[in-house]
Amino acid sequence: MISWLSRDSMRFPPPEAALQDPNGLLAAGGDLSPQRLLQAYRQGIFPWFNPGEPILWWSPDPRCVLYTDRLHISRSLRKQLRRDDYHVTFDQCFNSVMDACAAPRDSSSGTWISHDMQVAYAQLYRLGYAHSVEVWRENQLIGGLYGVAIGQMFYGESMFSREPNGSKIAFAWLVEQLKNWGYPLVDCQVHNPHLVTLGAEEIPRGVFMCELDRLVDVACSPSWKFEIDAGVFGGKAP
Repeated sequence: MISWLSRDSMRFPPPEAALQDPNGLLAAGGDLSPQRLLQAYRQGIFPWFNPGEPILWWSPDPRCVLYTDRLHISRSLRKQLRRDDYHVTFDQCFNSVMDACAAPRDSSSGTWISHDMQVAYAQLYRLGYAHSVEVWRENQLIGGLYGVAIGQMFYGESMFSREPNGSKIAFAWLVEQLKNWGYPLVDCQVHNPHLVTLGAEEIPRGVFMCELDRLVDVACSPSWKFEIDAGVFGGKAP
């Protein structure tokens, strides 16, 4: 059995109480208020549910993460990153990035990024916790991602591509900038073959929670503007 959360209480069960099948299901109910979302992320918990379902809260074991000093860039991606026909930005069109992430994919006609989820994360964006990365070519949005930052921890949520490797370009720039700011870890939540090619790995939930405990309360105030250039990928800046 899992816990049912009331709207009046911000308390989550401990992550170790999560089910093994389905892996990581911890609780249901509650709401998507900024206070509850921030409390959840601080405890290594995230919402993931289909439209029309109750809100479901997860803390899987193992946890998929990427250490920012272990980013893997393939030869073909590195070649793309060196090109000067695109540029990247932070937080220029958060809602558009969420819309693109919510759009149907070739592999699925549905989405878990419901209208309520979009409203909730737009609130986190206005409060300075949620951030987007945009990849542009000729003033057209070709890829991007969004996530949540608390302390020195970044939690990736979703990404999209409108051109080949658009999301990988966004992720590579994000990781290199986070590393530059001293962020050691990106939460990727669950195993994703797309992210594994970039260096993501699975670690035990207990290890993840220890990392979280030391990172979420670190005081930091990054600019959320890119302060690196394409030279970090072995080429000249665009």
